[in-house]
Amino acid sequence: MTEATGIADALWGGRSRPTRGPKPAMSVERIAITAVAVADAEGLDAVSMQRVAGELGFTKMALYRYVRGKDELVAIMTDLAIGEAPQLDVTAGWRRQLEQLAHALFAVFRRHPWLLVTTVGQRVLGPRELGWTECALAALTTTGLTGAERLDSVAVLAGHVRVIAEQSRDGDTPEAAMGDGLTSVMREHGDRFPALAAALADTTARGGQDNALDFGLHRILDGVEAHMAR
Repeated sequence: MTEATGIADALWGGRSRPTRGPKPAMSVERIAITAVAVADAEGLDAVSMQRVAGELGFTKMALYRYVRGKDELVAIMTDLAIGEAPQLDVTAGWRRQLEQLAHALFAVFRRHPWLLVTTVGQRVLGPRELGWTECALAALTTTGLTGAERLDSVAVLAGHVRVIAEQSRDGDTPEAAMGDGLTSVMREHGDRFPALAAALADTTARGGQDNALDFGLHRILDGVEAHMAR
């Protein structure tokens, strides 16, 4: 059995529960919940089979009866942390549904910043994570877009959310995250960047603006809508 096959079995329920030894005192879900708590508090690097076993009061070897290694554990905790796809307002139209989905995904990344690391690259996807894709595609079902166009629209939307979440991993908005450092630099060197200075002055005059998520989201949806019209 390949590692990918093992992870798929773990995520999709294709693996039987341990039958040897004493009656199980823990579960894959309990292990994953504990691992998620460690990652939320200290980051993904803090998660190890040894650490999670210690948090649960078991030995590292005991965990291997349920989870075959860290890669499998990370896959399971990723699907758990992403959670079920949100319930969208299907009466609100495709744009509003995708806006709701994007904000829900952003909230998940803010709660679990380490997901920005674990949800990239070639890997086995779990049922909860695929549920988000299904939810987004369902919102576009009646738009007239081809299957490839629907998939591409969802990919672009998710990519935008991911970028904004990455820029605000410490809890601030992207604008606030760069604000203090930018202010001090512009105070000393603003004359070298007149276009930036003018944009910042205009933003300040308008009371500030923390709108990168929605601005990009709306422009993406505008583009998709324009494409539909053509």
